[in-house]
Amino acid sequence: MAGTITLAIDAMGGDHGLKTTVDAALLALRAAPALHLLMVGDEQAVATAFAQAAGAERGRIEIIHASEVVAMDESPSKALRNKKDSSMRVAINLVKDGRAQGAVSAGNTGALMATAKFVLRTLPGIDRPAICAPMPSSKGRPYMLDLGANAECTAEQLMQFAVMGSALVTALHEVERPRVALLNIGEEEIKGNDAIKAASQALKQSALHYIGYVEGDGIFRGEADVVVCDGFVGNIALKTGEGVARLVRDFIKAEFLASPFSKLAALIARPVLTRLAARIDPRNYNGAALLGLNGLVIKSHGGADAASFANAIAVALNAVEHDLIGRTRGLIAAAAPG
Repeated sequence: MAGTITLAIDAMGGDHGLKTTVDAALLALRAAPALHLLMVGDEQAVATAFAQAAGAERGRIEIIHASEVVAMDESPSKALRNKKDSSMRVAINLVKDGRAQGAVSAGNTGALMATAKFVLRTLPGIDRPAICAPMPSSKGRPYMLDLGANAECTAEQLMQFAVMGSALVTALHEVERPRVALLNIGEEEIKGNDAIKAASQALKQSALHYIGYVEGDGIFRGEADVVVCDGFVGNIALKTGEGVARLVRDFIKAEFLASPFSKLAALIARPVLTRLAARIDPRNYNGAALLGLNGLVIKSHGGADAASFANAIAVALNAVEHDLIGRTRGLIAAAAPG
């Protein structure tokens, strides 16, 4: 997509707030000359933070004042009802009003989903939005959804997630018929709960490239392009994967520091270790799309550092460049029955 791309950033959200979002914004702007950012938050605080980290990119930043902040532990319903001038809500309103082509927030997940759904509404044919993000794997880059927005799902909703995930992979990666799988406790037809079994039967009758069930280890082997599950299971799988990545990194570090000989080996292997660290670093996968909305919203991890949050901004930029919302809308309409 040619020309300037404008994104609204919830500057106050997340565990670290301005400490992270300001540095991340500058990183993102340096990497993307066509990017313009609307930094939403307390005007004076945001201006002061940028003044202390001034760079040539300051000219591509506009500060939008918001008087309130949604706390990370705040009830989504209370945030939606009582925080109408929160940095999160104002950022999403900028998308609705057409001033921004997407919004990025590291804030309270439940509040972000509730607010985005209320302000932007869902696409036709979609009951509930879902959180979708790529997962590391030995081959390809599988996308998984839902990652925490919907703890319990019906078979019909799982079917909708499959359509949305397939549309995302087609839009972002030009894969005409992505392989879609349901995450289950086994690959046999008799395994799983009633919702999983019913969703499997519906997917078999659909136009999607459904390949059946996949177990947890199959995610990381890249057995499917889209892995579908409810948000309870998906969030556990996501956090478990991130924990294993950190565990492997810590184990490798401990072993290479165990003796003078292993330290020497570490120096020799440093280029390989650096590449390995990048492949399993959760920060490089930060940035999950809230699929099913009539507008682009990207969720960052609440505890993201500057590099991680900058990656979430890059995800939003990539989604705009590939017209993710427009193409998803078209693909969902094409997949609708009748």
